[in-house]
Amino acid sequence: MTSTSASGLARFNALEESAALAELHEACASTAWARHLLAARPYATAEDLYAASDAAMAELTADDLAEAMAGHPPIGRPKPGDPTSSREQAGMAGASEELKAEMLDLNLAYQDKFGHVFLICATGRTGEQMRDAVKERIGNSPEQEREIVRTELGKINRIRLTRLVEQDA
Repeated sequence: MTSTSASGLARFNALEESAALAELHEACASTAWARHLLAARPYATAEDLYAASDAAMAELTADDLAEAMAGHPPIGRPKPGDPTSSREQAGMAGASEELKAEMLDLNLAYQDKFGHVFLICATGRTGEQMRDAVKERIGNSPEQEREIVRTELGKINRIRLTRLVEQDA
């Protein structure tokens, strides 16, 4: 663990519960996930925090997953003024207007079928890769898709927790 992540983890461990909860909600909108991570503090290493996150993700109910997904904007439409979603969806920033329009249509079709936004760990993916993923996943059953969403959320949470523990104390 780098000294930055060690000091960032120490900062996170030392936060008052309400402040720690607020930081966790920035990473994931699931209250159950955040409470699980709070209950396991203090963490000796960042890996312990990530393992707790993975364990909490595995235990989320369908309602908990829905709560977590509600915190994510559709791909191609990051929340205005939200640097996190803009950074994570950077692969869509340079996409053609045609690709953006196609993603909007695919997002709407996906949302009609599954009742929630298309969720993918967008970090490092191009607009075309995200489009291809939604095209592939729209054929899934709701049960298959729920488990894929759980996996994608876990990846997103890990990236966001890494950023959290790399903040200076």
